[in-house]
Amino acid sequence: MLDKIRVVLVNTSHPGNIGGTARAMKNMGLSKLVLVQPEEFPSGDANARASGATDILENAVVVETLEEALTGCSLVLGTSARDRRIPWPLLDPRECAQKSLEHAELGGEVALVFGREYAGLTNEELQRCQYHVHIPANPEFSSLNLATAVQVLAYEVRMDWLARAGQPTKQEKLETTAMLDAVPVTADELERFYAHLEETLVQIAFLDPAKPRHLMARLRRLYGRAGISKLEMNILRGILTETQKAARGELSQRSTD
Repeated sequence: MLDKIRVVLVNTSHPGNIGGTARAMKNMGLSKLVLVQPEEFPSGDANARASGATDILENAVVVETLEEALTGCSLVLGTSARDRRIPWPLLDPRECAQKSLEHAELGGEVALVFGREYAGLTNEELQRCQYHVHIPANPEFSSLNLATAVQVLAYEVRMDWLARAGQPTKQEKLETTAMLDAVPVTADELERFYAHLEETLVQIAFLDPAKPRHLMARLRRLYGRAGISKLEMNILRGILTETQKAARGELSQRSTD
């Protein structure tokens, strides 16, 4: 479906924004880039900003008119940051993504059209679009960089595509100790920990065996509801062991003074 969606940049003045757009597209799985009368392309600046997405730039199609850029498209969505005199059907980025993927699922070609850095799309260009897309940025500072605007829409397209494909939208990072971190401790392991904990607290004089004041009962309740894993237990036992070593060292130092 993503190969049915093209990004169209109209009269881009800074080649770095073309490169940034290529990078944003490749990040999100889009591959079709069409440039309408770019002021400077190809360009070293574009390649530098692409940061490895040079295949998008190499396959970019350069045309003279927006009409050529939209050839074959049956759904055209144009980005607009300004109010227009004639109201047009308006979408936010998420609705734009949903509309685009719905259309692509049916085999239709979709164009996401972005205007000039300094002025956006003209009224005439916007009237070639069935929908206008508005990114709800901070109204006190709403001007987005061109490549950033592309990234916002491309991200929403990918999120909707992942949902439709039944793929996860996040990936858990697995550590080498992930198995230990997922397995809860057993009751007997907890009992050994409590014994170790009590021994340590007595050793550092935090717990007075003659006046326990329900301390261990409260600590059992605390750790019991924590859902401790085997990895976490290893950490806790290690802390207790090092605490005992430090306490013995301090006592040894005192005895020699």
